[in-house]
Amino acid sequence: VKRSDKGECGTPFVVVNVDDVGMCHGANQAYLELRRLGAVDSGSVMVPCPWFLEIAEAGALEPDLHLGIHLTLTSEKRHYRWRPLTRATAASGLIDSNGFMWASVAELRRNAHPDAVEAEMRAQIETFLAAGLTPSHVDGHMGGVFSPEFVDRYVSLSLEFELPTLFPATIAAYGPKHNLGAVDQDCYASAAERLVNAGEVLATKALETPWHRNEPAPERYQNLFNQVEPGLNFVCLHANAPGEIKAIEPDSAQIRIDEYEVLKDPSFRTWADRLPVRRGSLREAK
Repeated sequence: VKRSDKGECGTPFVVVNVDDVGMCHGANQAYLELRRLGAVDSGSVMVPCPWFLEIAEAGALEPDLHLGIHLTLTSEKRHYRWRPLTRATAASGLIDSNGFMWASVAELRRNAHPDAVEAEMRAQIETFLAAGLTPSHVDGHMGGVFSPEFVDRYVSLSLEFELPTLFPATIAAYGPKHNLGAVDQDCYASAAERLVNAGEVLATKALETPWHRNEPAPERYQNLFNQVEPGLNFVCLHANAPGEIKAIEPDSAQIRIDEYEVLKDPSFRTWADRLPVRRGSLREAK
């Protein structure tokens, strides 16, 4: 993205990204279909999750799948959970009393030691790379990496591994910020400066799945896409094919399924293709 002196570009650059790839089989199914259709630009993979191996196998065979690393520090489902790759002990603060990652970012922030968080993020990056995958980008599940306690470690690792990095220009511009709790924009200034100095482009806006069904699904997603602004826009979606997601996440499964069905619908794709934006992965945005 070519930026003006104001840090903006005339035509918005939009990354339509699917989060939670690797979380379950239906997430992988949805992403593979949508990416092969050209309906989405990249997908963020949860390396500690049970279905990582399936998507890693596909990604090693198809580099154009544009898979990124969805650094995962929380495990929020009630009956379907995952543990750290680092085999963390209770002293690390990474795990709850049952040995799983914490269910919320608030619990993570209260308990996790930054060194343990860094070790876990490093393990996830190295596991992704060892699977023969080239990351399109790095970001974080539920925004955990943007916690003030851990954000510097996130930036350090992204720079060490030379990963295109999702980082909002302001925390107010980050759609999933509701997961973080109380944060202060000032704590992001030095981290953002490090990324900009390394040639990264900060996201003008990070939009998120509309977690409601108050309007018909096509209208929900037209409204979402119409919120893009000049600069870099990262759209954090959560598409999932029908199936086990109904048991994994009964309260919001249909929202994920609606999203999958809208994104693959030819009429919606035609509408989206006519928007006055440029599209691509975060690596391509650089």
